[in-house]
Amino acid sequence: MSAVKTILYVEDNPDNRSLIRRVLEAEGYAVIEAPSAKSALGTLAQGSPDLILMDINMPDMDGYTLTAQIRAMPAHTHVPIVAVTANVMRGDREKSLEAGCDGYIQKPIDIDELPLQIERFMRNTND
Repeated sequence: MSAVKTILYVEDNPDNRSLIRRVLEAEGYAVIEAPSAKSALGTLAQGSPDLILMDINMPDMDGYTLTAQIRAMPAHTHVPIVAVTANVMRGDREKSLEAGCDGYIQKPIDIDELPLQIERFMRNTND
């Protein structure tokens, strides 16, 4: 059996963090929550998760900026970063990808679809 995959979820909304943690832990993932960019950077100083879910709209630093900072860290260049956002206007997906995200999940999150999306991002990085 393979090791448990760890997901870092960067999200300032505690209700969103709780929901996503419950859904992903039920699928067998370990979830580390980071309520702010500063918290996320502290967590990343301790090691690399297998995947990062990145809220784009946060009060201390937006997800685009944080993604660019993470991409500049040699230890984390291989970690897939998936934008999670309610920004669904034309160009928002592209802006996420340009910032260094590997993918994009739209809010509100479909909890039935989320595990399949996560599995797809994990598989794409293991090829």
